[in-house]
Amino acid sequence: MREFLAGVAFLGRGLAMWRRVPGTMALGLVPAAVVGIALFAGLVALSLHLPALAEWMTPFADGWPSLWAGVVRVAAGTAVLGAALVLIAISFTALTLLIGEPFYDRIWRAAERELGGPPPEAEYGFWRSVGDGVSLVARGIAIAVAAGLLGLIPLVGGFVGAVAGILMTGWLLADELSSRALTARGIDRTARRALLRGHRARALGFGVATQLCFFVPLGAVLIMPAAVVGSTVLARSLVEPVREVGA
Repeated sequence: MREFLAGVAFLGRGLAMWRRVPGTMALGLVPAAVVGIALFAGLVALSLHLPALAEWMTPFADGWPSLWAGVVRVAAGTAVLGAALVLIAISFTALTLLIGEPFYDRIWRAAERELGGPPPEAEYGFWRSVGDGVSLVARGIAIAVAAGLLGLIPLVGGFVGAVAGILMTGWLLADELSSRALTARGIDRTARRALLRGHRARALGFGVATQLCFFVPLGAVLIMPAAVVGSTVLARSLVEPVREVGA
């Protein structure tokens, strides 16, 4: 639990950067807002059509008593909505980091300087960002499907699917957001994931805290700059001692 809470605290350190370089941090709001508006519109459209979609998914319940048909269709709708939220969280991160690459690169460099020492010289690059984004979305789809299937479990499916989705998505967010700082240190994807697995609770603490903030209205937009900084603190904690931002 101590390691998990340490990971949560890394996001708090990211929020502290707003006091240090507010102008640079504010740049990260632009791409997050653009992507957030587009995905929110998609979520609203899905919500409006959710009853019809749940009915389409459960034609076998047409002849059932209305109570049981309703229970099955509510479960199906809940599963679809839960899977959609997982996929939206992953897609939001991937698209925002890709579109906002120049802005988040500046935030990352500012975080590295605040934490002590110049940023590593190894380039992250646009195409590497594209590759990581595609990988993130592909794994996010798999998690969304898994969370949706878990959501179909009678009675407890909604809760089980939501918890599993948050934990798995938190892990992916920690992996993706820390990739820039670790890659810049010459650490490839395989070694990066081995580092994260070696500090699983810490990575989950950061990723889950970030994911939960995404559920707050406007939280995803407002938290992205801090998440970039927090992931830099996470990455540095895996390979070297770190100090508090602004210390």
